[in-house]
Amino acid sequence: MRKYQFAHFLKFRTFSATILLAALINISGCGFHLQSSYLTPPEFSTLHLTSQDQYSELTRLVRERLRLNSVTLTDKTNVAELNLLNDSLSRATLSFYPTGNVAEYELIYQVNYTVTPPDGDPKEYKAEIRRDYLDDPRTALAKSREMELLTKEMRIQAADKIVQTLASIDVSN
Repeated sequence: MRKYQFAHFLKFRTFSATILLAALINISGCGFHLQSSYLTPPEFSTLHLTSQDQYSELTRLVRERLRLNSVTLTDKTNVAELNLLNDSLSRATLSFYPTGNVAEYELIYQVNYTVTPPDGDPKEYKAEIRRDYLDDPRTALAKSREMELLTKEMRIQAADKIVQTLASIDVSN
């Protein structure tokens, strides 16, 4: 009885290891990367970051994301440059209540920025994040807090998108 259990255990363990190995090969073969883990080109390993407001939340988030991706930030001007031009938050009406009050908005957070490779010309990019926002006038205090949280989340996603774009730029052309 014991030999049977041990043999069954070995078969199960071998089968499990085979399935795990096959899954890892499939994931790595399709180019899967962990979120917020981007391989930036060597031309962007050292970067000069400029912004209209060096102390804004977006600039802080982009700086943090760049450091997490092993990009060295410098004040030198003879290296690649990332210039955050402006960011804006707007909203568009999506639907109304039968009373005529606005029921739902679409929040649009947009960031315009340029990337200048070393010895290259600047190229302009835009990161745009959209979110739906339900507006119930009976819960005005909770809605202002929800709006703050949505805006913060949209800034984080925009910062991630900027770093992702930086990692995808082909400077060989």
